[in-house]
Amino acid sequence: MKNSIWNAPFTLEEINRRCKNSLCDHLGIEFTEIGRDFLTAIMPVDKRTIQPMGVLHGGGAAALAETVGSAAANYCIDQSLFVCVGLDLNINHIKAVKSGPIKAIAKPFHLGKTTQVWEIQVVNKEGNLIAVSRLTMAILAKESLRQESGGVAKKD
Repeated sequence: MKNSIWNAPFTLEEINRRCKNSLCDHLGIEFTEIGRDFLTAIMPVDKRTIQPMGVLHGGGAAALAETVGSAAANYCIDQSLFVCVGLDLNINHIKAVKSGPIKAIAKPFHLGKTTQVWEIQVVNKEGNLIAVSRLTMAILAKESLRQESGGVAKKD
């Protein structure tokens, strides 16, 4: 996409294929649109994503927000050299949802060399805002990940 934030072209088929056998797959998250400066995904509000009171679980909304923001962040970098990982997630729940799909739209606030900050708006099927999230991503060199031992990075 010309004049876009993406490092290289990618397709919805590719990103949805990467989600197989993961939390995305379990929750029914599906990526639906790639724009010049945004990425969207939908998730059903059903028995997998509701709390005992019958409304969307806040953790479900958070999982959707982090999923779409994290995917977007990783498509803004050279994935042969770097990987983006979640550093901080903040979400405010605004409106309860009992049914239907919800949609998350991720747009960047900041695309830096070592961090990215994303805004993710979550809306219901009518387009009403139900949650707003801010996701901070750390950009790590893949080489530094190879040097990790037992989950703890080796000191230089």
